[in-house]
Order: sequence, then structure tokens, then C-alpha cells
Amino acid sequence: MEHGWGDADGLSIHYLTAGDPSDPTVLLLHGGVIDCASLSWGGVIDRLAEGRHVIAPDLAGYGESDRPDADYATSWHVEVVESFLDDRGLDAPSVVGISLGGGVALGLALRSPDRVDRLVPVDSYGLGRELPNGLLTWALSRVPQLNRLSLALLARSERLTRASLGGIVVDPDAVPEEVVAELHERVGRPEAGKAFRRWRRTEVTRAGYRTEYTDRLGELSVPTLFVHGEADELFPVEWARAAADRVPEARIETFEGVAHWPPREAPDRFVATLDAFLPRR
Repeated sequence: MEHGWGDADGLSIHYLTAGDPSDPTVLLLHGGVIDCASLSWGGVIDRLAEGRHVIAPDLAGYGESDRPDADYATSWHVEVVESFLDDRGLDAPSVVGISLGGGVALGLALRSPDRVDRLVPVDSYGLGRELPNGLLTWALSRVPQLNRLSLALLARSERLTRASLGGIVVDPDAVPEEVVAELHERVGRPEAGKAFRRWRRTEVTRAGYRTEYTDRLGELSVPTLFVHGEADELFPVEWARAAADRVPEARIETFEGVAHWPPREAPDRFVATLDAFLPRR
């Protein structure tokens, strides 16, 4: 696994890469809050790169990439990712996206279907409007100070950081120590959560999530595999099941005993599932 830098409309985008560039390319898109390429994908990149060329960028505003003054809407992320593909000369990679990254992957496949070979939305955003805690979620999105305070509290100890993962994994104690350590380091950074707070203010409305692709899923023209944890409390697995029924060439794999972070909760099964679907040399 190596580090690289690309450009997206003047933004510096950091990425991780592995594998032979002459092999079929897979683009991995991480989630929101304070996620980045190494947090979601660091445990699976090398294995997915067997017979493939894997690229995992830090989305703009996350990880080591630039943090511009933007609204960070999902549609904006789609435009930035497409510009990054142009810069790296990637014509039609398979695209795997988790959570927010899944919403970006779906948006890219709908906006520019010729740019995506195969599509894998993982516990994806964009498949429903209902907020997990109703109007409370909307109200909290209007008070960014609470997010800053919560991150400041998590930065006090790795124990608190690990406990906070209870919102996205079934068993926080099973998350590898090195992942918790990296997460803890990142929550203490000065601009931690900025991109997510901007995204949340744009995407969370009184009526629910702004970006919702349900009515357009029938337009997807690429082979699609939905992967979803059955215990996901953020985006319910029923959303993915309904989505798979709407996409012309789609199937779904659900993971029992897994919540919102399959690459970290069930890495072996996750890699095996993608190996069976994604092209390789």
C-alpha cells in the first residue's frame, strides 16, 4: 500500500493505492463524520489488490485531503470524485462506497454511467429519507457546537473513542487497537468533523435526508452489488433490500451480526464477497 496525491478542480486529494495499474481498477470511497481511506479500507486494501489496482482517496474535507470552504453536499462530492478520476486517468473503475461514500458512488453511477464498471454500495446513504431519530437528528444538525464538543470529549481518551464506535459496530471491543488509535488521533485534530458538519447541515432537513435516489435506481445500468450489515441502525437493511429490487442488474449480500462498518467488522467475509463480484486479472 502506497500514498499518492491527485488533483480535483484545484483541490489536493490524498489517496492510498495498491496493486498493478495495468489490472482492473477498484475505487474505494469511505464514509463521513471523521472517516478516511485508511480507517475504513486499511484492513482490506492489500487483499483486494490481488489481481486488481485499488485506489482509495480521502474525500475532500477528510483525512489528508484539502478542506475547502464548501457545503460538502453529496452532489458536490460526486463532482470532486469525477474530477479526481479525470486527473488520475481512470476511465471506468469498479466503485465501492460505504455510507456517505456509497451515496457518492451511486450519484456517480447515475450522473456518469460510462465512468463506472461495477458498483458496490455498502451500508449506503441515499437509499431512504427517514432520519434515525426523527426531528431530533435534524435539530442536532443545526447545533454544530454539539458535534465539536462530542469530538473534544472523545479526544480525551482512547477508551471513550472505542466506546463511541457502538453507534456503528455491534462489538466495539472487537475493533483492532490500531484502528481505535488512529481514530483517536484524528478526533483530536483542529478541524475534525468540519466537513461532516457542513454536509449534515446541507443534507439533513426537516423532511428527512435530502439526497435519496430511490426513484432513479431503475436508471442504473451497471452490475450492482448491495452489501449491508443486518444490525445497521443508521441506514436500515430494508433500504438496501428495496433498492436491490429496483436496480435492473443487482443483488444483495447481508451480513448477520454486523452493523454499519462491514470492512472492519467482518473483513474476511467482506473481501470474499467482493472477490466474487469484482473483475480481476
